[in-house]
Amino acid sequence: MARPMQISRYWRHFREKYRLIGGKCENGHVFFPYRSVCPVCGSRNVEEYEFSGKGKVLTWTIVRNPPSGFEYYKPYPLALVQLEEGPVVLAQLTDVEPEEIHEGMEVEAVTRKVREFEEDGIILYAYKFRPVLK
Repeated sequence: MARPMQISRYWRHFREKYRLIGGKCENGHVFFPYRSVCPVCGSRNVEEYEFSGKGKVLTWTIVRNPPSGFEYYKPYPLALVQLEEGPVVLAQLTDVEPEEIHEGMEVEAVTRKVREFEEDGIILYAYKFRPVLK
């Protein structure tokens, strides 16, 4: 199993993993993840932008043969989620049974455990999406 990321890198990416921080350029284009140059117009005048975390499932699949280190979590749903603001995010779905997932399903970002490194005792958390609670 691969070693967990260095502590310094973990803290550098903390906001993106927990708060969906992307970018917004001077021309109003929003994108995720954050980049210093707008991928749409090339503007270098970019500021951080926090997304609402709400969106809809565009398409999804069930991962039955996961990469090394994720075997314990199989099978798990993986989806392309279009955020309300426009960008599309690849993320795991949680708190939902596979037969309940459908295209267009409204979802919201939540923080959940992604992986655990038993030998080091480190637990990695990040965003996943769940159906909107009504």
